[in-house]
Amino acid sequence: MRNRQYMFHHPLAFWLGCILITLGVLSHIPMFVHASHMNYQMVGMPMSSEMLIGMGLIPLGLLLACYGLMPRLASLRLNNSTDVIHFHVADNSPLNQQHLKLVFALLVAVIVDVMKPATLGFVMPGMTAEYQISGEATGTLAFVALTGTALGSILWGKLADSLGRRAAILLSALMFIGTSICGAMPSFNWNLIMCFLMGLSAGGLLPITFTLMAEMIPARHRGWLLVALGGVGTSAGYLVASGAAALLEPSFSWRMLWMLGLPTGLMVILLNRYIPESPRFLANVGLMDQARAVLHQYNGEVDNNQMEAAANSIEVEKTSFKSLLFGNYAKITIGLVGAGISWGVVNFGFLLWLPTNLREMGMSAESTNTLLAESGLLALPGILLVVWLYHHWSSVKTLVLFIALTAASMSLFFLFDTLNMISTFTIIVTTALLLISASGVIAMLIPYAAEIYPVQHRGAGAGLIAASSKIGGIVGALLGVGGLFDSLGFSAGVITVPLLLFALLLYKNGIDTRGRRLEDIHAAFVSKELR
Repeated sequence: MRNRQYMFHHPLAFWLGCILITLGVLSHIPMFVHASHMNYQMVGMPMSSEMLIGMGLIPLGLLLACYGLMPRLASLRLNNSTDVIHFHVADNSPLNQQHLKLVFALLVAVIVDVMKPATLGFVMPGMTAEYQISGEATGTLAFVALTGTALGSILWGKLADSLGRRAAILLSALMFIGTSICGAMPSFNWNLIMCFLMGLSAGGLLPITFTLMAEMIPARHRGWLLVALGGVGTSAGYLVASGAAALLEPSFSWRMLWMLGLPTGLMVILLNRYIPESPRFLANVGLMDQARAVLHQYNGEVDNNQMEAAANSIEVEKTSFKSLLFGNYAKITIGLVGAGISWGVVNFGFLLWLPTNLREMGMSAESTNTLLAESGLLALPGILLVVWLYHHWSSVKTLVLFIALTAASMSLFFLFDTLNMISTFTIIVTTALLLISASGVIAMLIPYAAEIYPVQHRGAGAGLIAASSKIGGIVGALLGVGGLFDSLGFSAGVITVPLLLFALLLYKNGIDTRGRRLEDIHAAFVSKELR
């Protein structure tokens, strides 16, 4: 029962907040429906009183929901046991029904997180036409959204370390719901504001999701499930975004794609019963009884003999957040952040400009789209290879391998362009290799970060690495505006160098995490620095 109380400290305030946020979003629907005879174009329409009231209800609902989730740590620690909890038994337990329910709920959260940035590409053409703005102005929307996701990853990661993993996930989802009113904004400037807030909310779901899963899944299954969650969730998120655009946009305009934030965000909220608080977080803040309750729910009763068998587990001292940047974890953090930024430049820069470059080389738009689609299909099985290697070979070596393969594919673009060997065959093969390797990198980057950082900074660490890929996207967009990607071969050659450097840094300073307790991984990093 105490664990239930920890989940919602003030249930009435939380659910009332959810209702107010939902009503705030629904209050924008009448104006949207009123514009149906104009193909749902709302540009220049004045905001109704209902919309203004709804915009006031949303922040009020967020405050109430936050109060409902806010842990009263000091009062909860009263009368709590002070015994040290060892997670040896939980880490060696088999996967059970409770774990699978958790994986499903977190998969939905990842899909929702990936879906929103993916939707950006589908709304931009319709938004450009309705608001009568230039391509540069529309590009500002992508810049603002990516900036929001980068800041959101860091902000929510820190919040997850202080407020809790579960609370941060639910608050992020509620903010995500509130910003779905972006689909009813009558001006482009309002869209910029809402898309920044939408990015701020969506940016937090991914790192916190991996953080919670890393702390809940038994050690021998943790690695491959984390990578599979990232790969499947990313693919499904893009599939949902493209499917929604194909089904809904022709009938309800681009605005409906933003409004999908309401039902998708509510799905995450309604699945809250399958999203527990992390027992490692609970133990770290001194809530031993609540931590034991979660362990019992997911791993069964732990008797005294089992606890004594676990008593020789390595206990490691706590570290400050600065150690992630300047201390024990500095080199691995630099490697992961560098790899994330480089991936962002590849994904949001090089690949974004690739169709344009191919068309300038003489390929038709239809041929270019077909070629990229064929390359994408060839890349799909790559995620299965990533999962297998991460689980059966080595986590860090698999990550390094796919960063190196990304560099190799970029160097092939440089080589083929320099030697004037660009053809349909070489482009398909090279693009497929790039999509396989780049997809593998992002599928492993945040899961690996969620495994290596200590419990008190795991959310912030995973958030920092997640933010680095968005920062890379911002850098890629700026480099594109600066003209770097006008030359296919030159830009590929420039990106190859940092990819190889960060791969080498990770190879020298990373450790294998397969089947190891999170506490032992932390101990290995500390002892590695002390040698």
